[in-house]
Amino acid sequence: MKTARFQTELARMEAGQALYQGIMEALGYIKNKRPFLELSRKSPLQTLEAIVIRLSSLSSNEERLARQQTLLFGTAGLLPSQSQNSRLENLANRWVNELEMRWASSGHTAAISAGDWHLFKVRPNNSPLRRMAAVSHIVLRYQGKDILREMVKMVAEASFGKLHGLASPLIVTSDGYWVSHFDFGPYRTNRNPTLIGAGRAADIVVNVVLPLTFAWSKISSQPEPGRKAITLYRHHPRLASNTLERHMREQFGRSGFRVNSAGQQQGLIHLYHIRCIQGKCYGYPLSQPEPGNHVEVQTGSFTGAEPVVTAGGNHSGIIGT
Repeated sequence: MKTARFQTELARMEAGQALYQGIMEALGYIKNKRPFLELSRKSPLQTLEAIVIRLSSLSSNEERLARQQTLLFGTAGLLPSQSQNSRLENLANRWVNELEMRWASSGHTAAISAGDWHLFKVRPNNSPLRRMAAVSHIVLRYQGKDILREMVKMVAEASFGKLHGLASPLIVTSDGYWVSHFDFGPYRTNRNPTLIGAGRAADIVVNVVLPLTFAWSKISSQPEPGRKAITLYRHHPRLASNTLERHMREQFGRSGFRVNSAGQQQGLIHLYHIRCIQGKCYGYPLSQPEPGNHVEVQTGSFTGAEPVVTAGGNHSGIIGT
């Protein structure tokens, strides 16, 4: 299903933009996915790359990052001046003032309302502002290069013994303002330079980079990267556990059962999305299987088609999850 979605996007937009949108959406978690996706469309990759390229010989990396972040924060409607909760301490911060002045002189207007963002009870390290700052670092990292082709090349050359290396280009650490801030609020004493850690980067690899590589390989008639993407997906170790996975394990009555691969996790999450509403899994006797009345799950590969759901008597089968 993810591959089919990416194939559709690759048919109507530049490949790098499709990757950029996928990364942005993945950084939004559940409640901020929609505004992050909207932001990726209102502030497209081409615009951010143009900032980096235009200033490549005229300014420092700090300046290029600041200009990208100005565009992202301002378009998102999350600069202090765009918030009703703007704090006075922001006025004393030189870097924040520079962002505000750049935005005021840009002539742009916010495309997204601050109220569209879910900011309450979000883990500080998952702050949308920190994630946007991280994206500016990734764009700067690939300046002058085709980011999609670089990712495809990385997949094609990946070693099965070093699958963690797939996530390395997406791990972002920073210095400056975001080391000690999670938003435009007060200084925080618990300093954290990591804007995208290894866990979130691995999530992006499994949910975006590998299915997008497979979709790209079909459209571009270059099958080898696609075959490699499937093989890497099958071998990819499990990701960090999340609430949906834990919920589904409980539904199966196997909360102590260890999920051994990213593919198994994806299968459980897929079952949740197609069969569960508000935590209740209708139609599946998951926790008390009986003879002739059970669920059979077969893991398949990226096919570019939706899963086949068959039913016969009291038996249901999910193919190609």
